[in-house]
Amino acid sequence: MAKRISARNPYYTGPVTDHFDGVRFFNPDGVEPGTFRDLMRWQFGSDRRARWPKWRESPFRNPRPLERVNGSRLRVTMIGHASLMIQVAGLNILTDPVWSNRMSPVSFAGPKRVMAPGIPFEALPPIHLVIVTHNHYDHLDIATLKRLQRRDKPRFVTPLGNDRIIRKAIPDADVDVMDWGDRLEFSEALTLHAEPCHHWSARGTGDRRMALWAAFVLETPAGRIYHIGDTGFHRGINYRDAQRKYGDFRLAILPIGAYEPRWFMRGQHQNPEEAVEGMKLCHAAYAVGHHFGTVQLTNEPIDQPVADLMKALDEAGVERERFRALLPGETFDVPPID
Repeated sequence: MAKRISARNPYYTGPVTDHFDGVRFFNPDGVEPGTFRDLMRWQFGSDRRARWPKWRESPFRNPRPLERVNGSRLRVTMIGHASLMIQVAGLNILTDPVWSNRMSPVSFAGPKRVMAPGIPFEALPPIHLVIVTHNHYDHLDIATLKRLQRRDKPRFVTPLGNDRIIRKAIPDADVDVMDWGDRLEFSEALTLHAEPCHHWSARGTGDRRMALWAAFVLETPAGRIYHIGDTGFHRGINYRDAQRKYGDFRLAILPIGAYEPRWFMRGQHQNPEEAVEGMKLCHAAYAVGHHFGTVQLTNEPIDQPVADLMKALDEAGVERERFRALLPGETFDVPPID
């Protein structure tokens, strides 16, 4: 019989697998997140934290997005940080939506946004699907999910364990929960697959790695999309596996920020050079970068991710137009591919 976990995990009960030990999830052949001692070394050691501006306006704030796109069109609009709106096949999809002012368990402290959401909440078109990649507060924002539920009642898709967090706050939420390798037919126009990424999870001090994290592959009539909320590069393993399993991608949506200092962040956040290598390994025709410029989580200056991305693209011989670092409100109509 399959071993099952005890009540120590508040989010998930299930059999032991190659990425779940009966209590906690883990990255196969990967690294665990840093210890409390590592955190203290980072916070109080010699690594200097760049000073970000208190506020910055985006030139692309978008109060009138399109209601939907159809046919071969694929449109991505940056909301901010890891929140994007994907429009494809008549569907409006949000990833890790956060409209709150702080990405924190409390409203009066914690990381605070320095740029407004690229689309005002009230200007959003009807949202059909919300993808929540993992439970860190800069990705799973209950206040925003409640607003979306009241307004649109979308379907939520999230990895194992995160459904318990969402349903506790929103009992009537329509939540699909997925393990790595699972397939979900959302509609005739969209099939989702949950795939590994190299990260971790926690909502507090006692629940580390008790809910799963995941990347998602979206199969649509307009092409395949590979979306990763957060990941360490992990020697490119997951990128290679995704390409072998699904073939080439029209678009990859990849994190490019929150990567310094490298000794502490390498296992959980790839840097722009690694993101470019990931784009090449998964054979993405185009890429959109996220997880930068909205809220300061780590040491690098606010503009460093984009500068490092441009340098990495040039050194890799990849045209800059193929990997876009969108500012809040900026829209990218992804070119068709043969």
